[in-house]
Amino acid sequence: MKFPVSFYGSIFVISAFFSFNATAQSGAFKSPEATEISATGGRSAASGLAEQEFRLGVQSYYRGAFNDAVMQFERALSYLPGENIILDWLGKAYYRSGIEGVALQQWDFASEANYGGLLLKNRIEVVRERRITDNRYDSPVRYTESGSYKGVAGNDGKSLVFSQPVSVLPNADGSSWVLAYGTNELVRLDVNGLVTAKSTGPINGFDRPMDLVRLSNGNLLVSEFAGNRLSELTKDGLFVRSFGHKGLDVGGLIGPQYIALDSDSNIFVTDFGNSRVDVFDHEGNALFFFGGKQSGFSGLKGPTGIAILDRIVFVVDAVTGAIYKFDTSGNYLGLLCKAKTFKNPESMKSWGKYLVLCDRNKVYSVDSDTGAVFENVSTGNAPSRVTSAVPDVNGNILVTDFTSNEVFVMAKMSELVGGFFVQIEKVNADLFPKVVVDVKVENRRRQSIVGLKERNFVVTEDGQAVADFRLEGAAYSNEIADITLVIDRSEESALQDEALENAVKEIAGAMNGKGTLRIVCAGAVPVVEYEGSPTGVAKFTAAALKTPVSKIVSLDTAIRLSAGALVNGESKRAIVYIGSGRVTQQAFDHYGLSDLTAFLNNNSVSFLTVLLEQGSADGEIRYICENTEGHEYYVYRTQGLSKIVEDIIEIPSGIYRLSFTSRLQTEFGQRYLPVEVETYLMNRSGRDETGYFSPLK
Repeated sequence: MKFPVSFYGSIFVISAFFSFNATAQSGAFKSPEATEISATGGRSAASGLAEQEFRLGVQSYYRGAFNDAVMQFERALSYLPGENIILDWLGKAYYRSGIEGVALQQWDFASEANYGGLLLKNRIEVVRERRITDNRYDSPVRYTESGSYKGVAGNDGKSLVFSQPVSVLPNADGSSWVLAYGTNELVRLDVNGLVTAKSTGPINGFDRPMDLVRLSNGNLLVSEFAGNRLSELTKDGLFVRSFGHKGLDVGGLIGPQYIALDSDSNIFVTDFGNSRVDVFDHEGNALFFFGGKQSGFSGLKGPTGIAILDRIVFVVDAVTGAIYKFDTSGNYLGLLCKAKTFKNPESMKSWGKYLVLCDRNKVYSVDSDTGAVFENVSTGNAPSRVTSAVPDVNGNILVTDFTSNEVFVMAKMSELVGGFFVQIEKVNADLFPKVVVDVKVENRRRQSIVGLKERNFVVTEDGQAVADFRLEGAAYSNEIADITLVIDRSEESALQDEALENAVKEIAGAMNGKGTLRIVCAGAVPVVEYEGSPTGVAKFTAAALKTPVSKIVSLDTAIRLSAGALVNGESKRAIVYIGSGRVTQQAFDHYGLSDLTAFLNNNSVSFLTVLLEQGSADGEIRYICENTEGHEYYVYRTQGLSKIVEDIIEIPSGIYRLSFTSRLQTEFGQRYLPVEVETYLMNRSGRDETGYFSPLK
């Protein structure tokens, strides 16, 4: 049915584009104002004006102009108070602006009016939970099975994929390397468990491979239990070299098992046959071994798992069931866990301040300070031998079960029940009927879900399947980043001009001419000093900055200005603060820390710091950095600053670009077109619904 046309830009009555609520938004209703039509077939002026503002608000939102969108939705509400779809969109605009408290108020108003159903209730719950929950791994929790990668495939269960998985190594793109002891190979699985690559290692093949780690250069290192050697492979699994030999001398191995690396890239491997730990440098040269009798220590009996944390080497012994501590020179430091704490321990990996240890059918977290033990995972009473457990990029724990021939994907119970948090961030219909949608997929703790494929998405319009659906790209594979440098123009930072110039040039050079570089000076008033190619600042000097040095630095407005410019940039984007790390008066008078951090997180902008002086930044700057997946660097650190760009690119991003051909009628661009996206992965899923307008005709 077509509605009468008004004089307000020939736009149809507001009920025409709100009517989708009955199907796309469970429990939605239309306000009396929205359906008011005069006796002569017309409608109220309020409806037409609200409709105009609503359309402008939607368009502003998708352009990343969230402040404009807020104002336009507010005006639309002034014409039609209580219209739920406007409240929903107003909440979205406030959310992307970082003002989550007000966003929750708008969504609460709509939800209390029975709008949005379970989908809106879940969004409210997740956002509210994030505001009060620390997302870092500060305490161990219990995990449960979310799915598994089986060693056999096919309907008959006879197609061998791998046999006797003994170790697993997650990758930044969501895939994982699985080391198979039984089939002597290294298998790469994508997030859905499909094989994407295989490697048999050296020319004569692996000989009972046991453990797998990633070296500082990105290559892979495999220990071979029966081969009595360590083999290095490229990041793609191609053989490079082997080192170590069978023997009792330095560099000799008899049954090498698990591997750990220290901060100097030295290689520590537990040598079960020699009852010791062997140490090699990063080039494979044998250095020394330790674990024999020392004062107050009777020596290792059967070392298996090993982990290094804060330059302390932790070794678990399968014979005694204890965890021992050594320094990186091999000197005995004492017990972490007493004898018989564990029955048959296997690998042990560090995670935060905890050691994740496998023991028969269980995975434990061990506090590296106190030795307190917490059970994370139990595979039940079925025959099981858990040999490796490591956290992946998606917030799961991957667990290899040698006996059941499976790699289990373990997730927190709250994540499994709550599912994914899916957000449709942008809809581009400029080439309608082709529509391009940017979707962000996270878990409930704001961790990005990476590695998803086309098969993991379902896109519908008003519940009906779309045509020509494609996954156009995924941000996690993007190798280009947009970076904004925020230069602190405080009096203290101004004393370090030489260090500042070095930092700017080194970071710009590391971008290799790719992406957009901006320089924003944080003074009394923030100023954009440069925007363009990174090569344009090759001759940067502090003297050329126009922003004067100031006793007062409005850091909050500088960060806000910088983030706003990044919203429509590359999906990998970050702000790098360069300064003394000190906070002046009035630094955060305009925007609170929580709202500022929310603005960065809700728009996928990370915040990193480069300090011009040794030490740590003030608490406010650290808070933003720690809660936006950022890192802190010293300008003259030994490794240099060029790796900052690489670190930014490696930050996980769960943004996906989807495209499809719409089947809907647009009413010459006047109709509000609904679109829904569902995401599935193993036993977890998530969904979001929104709408858009096609170009006017």
